[in-house]
Amino acid sequence: MKKQIYIFSIGFLLASVAIQAQQVLPITKAEVLAKVSDENRAIKISEQEYLEAKADYKQTNGVFLPNITASHTGMATTNPLMAFGSKLNQEILTASDFNPDLLNNPGQVENFATRFEIQQPLINMDGIYQRKAAKSKMEAQALKIERTSDYYAFEVEKAYMQLQLAYKGVDVLEKALETANANKKLADNSFKQGYLQRADVLSVEVRVNEVKNQLQSAKSNVENASNYLSFLMSESSDVIYKPSDSLQIARFSALNSETISEERSDIKAMKLASKAYETMNKADNMSFLPRLNAFGSYELYDDQIFQGDANGYIFGAQLSWTILDGTKRFGKAQKSKAEFEKSKLQYDQYVSQNQLELNKARRMLTDAENRLNLTKLALEQSEESFRIRTNRYEEGLEKTTDLLLSETQYSQKQLEYYQTIFEYNYAQAYLQFLTKN
Repeated sequence: MKKQIYIFSIGFLLASVAIQAQQVLPITKAEVLAKVSDENRAIKISEQEYLEAKADYKQTNGVFLPNITASHTGMATTNPLMAFGSKLNQEILTASDFNPDLLNNPGQVENFATRFEIQQPLINMDGIYQRKAAKSKMEAQALKIERTSDYYAFEVEKAYMQLQLAYKGVDVLEKALETANANKKLADNSFKQGYLQRADVLSVEVRVNEVKNQLQSAKSNVENASNYLSFLMSESSDVIYKPSDSLQIARFSALNSETISEERSDIKAMKLASKAYETMNKADNMSFLPRLNAFGSYELYDDQIFQGDANGYIFGAQLSWTILDGTKRFGKAQKSKAEFEKSKLQYDQYVSQNQLELNKARRMLTDAENRLNLTKLALEQSEESFRIRTNRYEEGLEKTTDLLLSETQYSQKQLEYYQTIFEYNYAQAYLQFLTKN
């Protein structure tokens, strides 16, 4: 038994030294919030998704802006038609070129053409609605950034409280270890004087090792909470953070809302996404209408590269109408209609689900508040009971088992009380997150 206790104590000591060797860095909740806002990867991902949507919207400028291209083409031909046309474009035809033998069997003709073309959309109804849909998607992504930031601010609140709770656990168990060691010393003295049996001393030693084990777990909880904060801040995980303030009962504001606000950023984003699907469906229906586009070109021709002794231009307008494209457009319109209807159902489901979460959160807050009062009373009672039994034990009037039971109960009630404070604060933070506009 002594050998096992010795080995356990060595392991506990080594683990404690390893934890102490890590860097302990004090930090405030405001510092965590600032770093998460600037460095969190999920927030940065949502920002990039917004830039993607913005780029998609920018591409729809083609519905209004012209398409301008320039090209320079060089060719050599003995094709009768191409040879005659090239000379005609270069404005170098002579009467001899109308000789039937030359028309039918021309020599090689070189032609270099420089062309500037412009295409200007005039009426493109499906493109206009596609642009509106892209704008709605972009606005929805902007709101997604806002809600993502709100979510990680809530995660910071929770993670920081978890770190505070972990340190409270360490404090409670360190004091419990001091008390257990003091009881062990007292038990050893009583055993030497013949007042206690060996079994009582062993029970005290078991309690000491039990508290050491719990303390090690509590220190691991500090590391786990610190690692999660590091993850949120996108930093290395080899730092042990220490909160600048301890866990206390908090009071959050604006917790009286009974319903989910439709002005909340994520709900507005879903509404905009549904609007985008509706607009895309309109765009697919508008694809059945004709399109009107203007066009024009200016051309330079020569038999030498990058020259242009001859020139000409073309301009006009084209009204095009794809009357039947198989059933492709019909199927596309049906698909976008189904996507729009699905988005409306998803919106209603999301709002309903969040209302359910709000109701659950309000009950969770009420339950946590009730438990807070009960655990505080239980803590006070267990503390007084432990004080009385300790005094009686020192006078030889209390059994060792009763003292150990009282001391264990007191430690448990302290941990339960701080856990309840965490649950109460968390319930308030979650309720505030759900009701934030």
